[in-house]
Amino acid sequence: MSRYYEKDEMMVARKIADELILVPIRNNIGDLAYMYTLNDVASRIWELLNGGTTLDDITGALTREYDIDASQLETDILEFLSQMKEIGAVVEREKGN
Repeated sequence: MSRYYEKDEMMVARKIADELILVPIRNNIGDLAYMYTLNDVASRIWELLNGGTTLDDITGALTREYDIDASQLETDILEFLSQMKEIGAVVEREKGN
């Protein structure tokens, strides 16, 4: 089984100026008390989450696009995805190989 990540349907993202802001939807209304601002790298991870994105997909894309230390990159991505799961922004799923 392999794991993949996707955006939760109850979280919306809006680009305002140069920032990506996440807002949870509760009772069909944006809960503005819980807005999250993503930095450039986090915004790029969010963009990569297309429903079937694996950790390897994200790591590969970021390694090609940014000057990031590859040895620490995977750990940082997993930490970010863990935080996103905690706030309900990302869902982790498993699929058969």
